[in-house]
Amino acid sequence: MVGGGIEGVGDALTGGVIARQFEPGAGEAHDGDHGGACLNCGAELTGPYCHRCGQPAHIHRSLAAFWHDLAHGVLHFEGKIWRTLPLLAWRPGDLTRRYIEGERARFVSPMALFLFSVFLMFAMFNFVGGPFTAGEWNADGITTTPLTIEQKIDRVQGERAKAVAAGQGIASLNLTIQALHDQAARQAARKASGTAAGVESDDGQSWFERAYHHAKENPQLLAYKVQTNAYKFSWMLIPISVPFVWLLFLHRRRYRAFRAYDHTVFVTYSLAFMTLLLVVLSLLHAAFVPAALAGLAFILIPPVHICRQLHGAYALSWFSALWRTLVLVVFAGFDLLLFLLLLVALGVMH
Repeated sequence: MVGGGIEGVGDALTGGVIARQFEPGAGEAHDGDHGGACLNCGAELTGPYCHRCGQPAHIHRSLAAFWHDLAHGVLHFEGKIWRTLPLLAWRPGDLTRRYIEGERARFVSPMALFLFSVFLMFAMFNFVGGPFTAGEWNADGITTTPLTIEQKIDRVQGERAKAVAAGQGIASLNLTIQALHDQAARQAARKASGTAAGVESDDGQSWFERAYHHAKENPQLLAYKVQTNAYKFSWMLIPISVPFVWLLFLHRRRYRAFRAYDHTVFVTYSLAFMTLLLVVLSLLHAAFVPAALAGLAFILIPPVHICRQLHGAYALSWFSALWRTLVLVVFAGFDLLLFLLLLVALGVMH
């Protein structure tokens, strides 16, 4: 738990640092006298920041200020986050439209918020587990080397011996052992045939066939690889999702003025909300909320949020936003399927 917790903190801080690179300055600084010269480049100061190099006019030299700067640089607590999160939660369409129309310095950018929320989500999973499961969400107990058929036979035979000692039925275990012996015989025959032909038995298999083979041999290992790749490639959800949103407005000329950039902002803010929702549900589940109730909340809240965001961002009527929400929920299923297939392919290749 300690190792997973430390790794989770590292993930959250890393996400904050990376997200900060996507985030423009908010123009926030301490009030007061900004006269004099910049301590960095010597330019005459006319405001809270140097117009030449951008350094703040007010410089701290205390340990408390150091930790304040860390919190500000990683989590960006001051100003922008408190203007962004309430709108993201309750008026996401308003936030999306205002950001697209040019209010960039007031709000956390969609990409910065998405990156940090993803890293925060996986850090939270390492600490308390997901909202629908119990315990830590880590690699403990995962076998990183696929089990051979002989090892599987030994394991099932051990279970059979325990069942005999306990006076339990062993018919199903005997069938499993026989099936494993048959699989070993077929595998040996394929290997002999491949060796005689001078080629490997895996040659000619598609990545899907290899994925199926590896998942059947060691499903825990494949699940762990998918888990570890999920946050690294979570950004792929954005380009996967944008074409589906574009299709929602293809048939109406009045909406063709919306560019791919506008749809991307919509998708990225929406995905950021979904990941932050998982963070909140994970905390609630760790505290007192049953997994079933957390699951129900995750089923009901996202469609409501998507509908409100569509209504506000694209100035749709509620009826138009509602039917597009229903279609978009179906599209989201395809998005997740494509993303999981991508993760499985990456898990097989690595």
